Amino acid sequence: MCESNGYDFIASKLKENMDLKKSPVAIKFVLREKDIPEGIPKVDGTLRHCELVQKASKGDVFYATVEEQKCKGGAAALGLMDAPEKIKTGEFYYELGRFSGLGSAKKTMESIPKVDPIMYALLYAPLDKATFDPDVIVLIVNPAQAMKLSQALVYTMGGRVEVDFAGIQSICADAVAGPFTRRQPNITLGCSGSRGYADIKEDEVIVGLTGENIGCVVNALENMS
Repeated sequence: MCESNGYDFIASKLKENMDLKKSPVAIKFVLREKDIPEGIPKVDGTLRHCELVQKASKGDVFYATVEEQKCKGGAAALGLMDAPEKIKTGEFYYELGRFSGLGSAKKTMESIPKVDPIMYALLYAPLDKATFDPDVIVLIVNPAQAMKLSQALVYTMGGRVEVDFAGIQSICADAVAGPFTRRQPNITLGCSGSRGYADIKEDEVIVGLTGENIGCVVNALENMS
């Protein structure tokens, strides 16, 4: 883990070095109800996880249980519930016309990253307002900004940035569940759901960073020429 200052400082450095238009979003998995930090309210109404990330990027701080998660496929990927049978088998996406057959749909669903269904809630906050240590930090960026982040990820240790996505369950599975379970950052091109419901623009991609490595990323961005 790289040493870092407070999350407000980290957020300001990310915005400054990457010219971000939206705040990075801090997300934390909560195992038990009693672990919800005092003072963080439950979100009003029900929204999809991708919509909740957008909401937090605009300044709101809140938590959401499975009851507030409108998209149950996303809620299942995030460990808040067991996946509905039609999601698990691939039938849901096959019926949407996303796959030529049930076999390819099921194979894809089996390979999508997911958290064991043990979580009580997720905390969401713009990074500069986070009063908790985030498990994952989500950034909604353009391709040039994603490139700069990729350069920062290899600045110290070298190597390659490996990305993993399938065009479905992007902000839930690709950008949050994947980095949380694999302890590796990921970049995803979005999905029909996030672009249709959460207003992810045509020129935007989504990056999920691991919370414990964010200090290293900021240090790299500061030192890169």
